[in-house]
Amino acid sequence: MKAGPQCVKNNLGLVCITHSEEVRYKTVTRKTLLSLDETAQIEKLRSIYAENIERLKKAVAFCLKNNINLYRMTSNLFPFSDEAAGARILEEFTDVLAGIGTSALEKGLRLVLHPDQFVVLSSDSETVVANSVKILKMHARTMDLLKQPRSEWAAMTIHGGKSGRADRMVENIGKLPEEIRSRIVLENDEYTYSSDEILDICRRARVPMVFDAHHHICHEGLEDYNDESVEKAFWAARETWANPENQMVHISNGREKFGDRAHHDLIVTMPEVFRFAPWIEVEAKHKEIAIAKLQTDWILK
Repeated sequence: MKAGPQCVKNNLGLVCITHSEEVRYKTVTRKTLLSLDETAQIEKLRSIYAENIERLKKAVAFCLKNNINLYRMTSNLFPFSDEAAGARILEEFTDVLAGIGTSALEKGLRLVLHPDQFVVLSSDSETVVANSVKILKMHARTMDLLKQPRSEWAAMTIHGGKSGRADRMVENIGKLPEEIRSRIVLENDEYTYSSDEILDICRRARVPMVFDAHHHICHEGLEDYNDESVEKAFWAARETWANPENQMVHISNGREKFGDRAHHDLIVTMPEVFRFAPWIEVEAKHKEIAIAKLQTDWILK
């Protein structure tokens, strides 16, 4: 008899900040920045970057201390570093960023990113696509400065964007520069791109798929994470990863009811198939509290 799949170590991931005040980041609005003269703008960004680097160090230390092996960095880690002035300032921190990222790699802490909603590679607008690539270049540069590999390990997760534009998505992914193309992964969502649709795009574009179980049940109107379609989507997504041991999934629970799109404070129910998921980003409002609960109530069960 052929042996079935073996359960794996479930590495749980913290998303951006902690529920406590321990991990927080600074930012600045465009309006505030532009209200300053050029010299003051540069000093403002330099100060924010330096402060956020210290906070990133703190986040890395927090994760390692709490047995959290996956950390999704905030997409606003270095605001306006997609602009020439910001990019130049960020280069001043090359050595310290290299140290942070190298240490994370050596200690097995996986660093990933989820660029914001302005990244829409499926848009009909060339301007929107160009701006999306600009943002992705900024994040890829951050990954490079952190000495993260140009591979699916250092995943940068984006959504499908505008519905009914699969061909456009595949075409534009194919045009991405290597530092982005090597890290890009796609996630199904609850509104426009189902698991099957994103899976098809991932196969055609040859990029990995991040399976989000809650988005899936919301999109399909399901009542159980153990619906057979959840298991099917999970295993199909695994086949898109060059190294299945790098497969990453997302989990959240509905706040008021099972299919509620708003996120619960904690994770109170998990898909049984996620026993086989090596990397799980926990998208719960109470962040590290939800992770700690899973570590005791689910992983050790």
